[in-house]
Amino acid sequence: MVPYLIICGVALLVAALTLFSGFGLGTLLMPAFALFFPLPVAVAATAVVHLANNLFKVGLLGKNADWRVVLRFAFPGALAAIVGAALLNLFADVPPLLSYALGGQEHSVTLVKLVISLVIIAFAVLELSPAGDKLAFDRKYLAAGGALSGFFGGLSGHQGALRSAFLIKLGLSKEAFVGTGVVSAVIVDVARLLVYGLAFYGVRFAQASGEMAGLVIAATVAAFIGSFIGARLLKKVTLRGVQVIVGVLLIAIGLGMGSGLI
Repeated sequence: MVPYLIICGVALLVAALTLFSGFGLGTLLMPAFALFFPLPVAVAATAVVHLANNLFKVGLLGKNADWRVVLRFAFPGALAAIVGAALLNLFADVPPLLSYALGGQEHSVTLVKLVISLVIIAFAVLELSPAGDKLAFDRKYLAAGGALSGFFGGLSGHQGALRSAFLIKLGLSKEAFVGTGVVSAVIVDVARLLVYGLAFYGVRFAQASGEMAGLVIAATVAAFIGSFIGARLLKKVTLRGVQVIVGVLLIAIGLGMGSGLI
């Protein structure tokens, strides 16, 4: 019951706030899954919920997408996401770098945990920094931005902040900005899920198949509800305070994961 409460609660809350936030659903949902399952399984499970939720948001807001931007941004992102997801699979098979005992329990620092913890901390610092709100890139870097955000999407699920930074300066309307972002996210999610499916679902998902399936379905429904609420409240929600709280939590999670405590 505790995993359901934590994971579904995170999915509902973050999905409600993610449409204009620099952070996305995967930013907090992946660490929530990682509290109960091996890290590669957590990343893959998060990708399933993320894709389903983005498809739901496409139904709500996708008609406003600028397809010229999607072509230039999302397809390089999809190719880079495949590379990032393949690296995650490679890192997952590396033996632990360090093992130690603390409080009568054995803890291990693995390469995949160390890499993803550094990514989490980097994105958390970006969220907390005043420069993060001003981060934006010229239109000429659109394809490179898609590739960069797609790569981190495949590696750790963290793509929202970079995607927003590259799309924000394009002069899109608010509706087009959101619609373009969710369509681009779906394309990246499909690409990385193809790799996760080949690498994780056949072997690692079998380790926790029963409870994982139920959690993924429950988290998906919670995210749908959150997105529906968020779409109705977009004009009323201010997110800076939430970003600060999330940034601090992510730094704590990143440190715990990188040290092997999580």
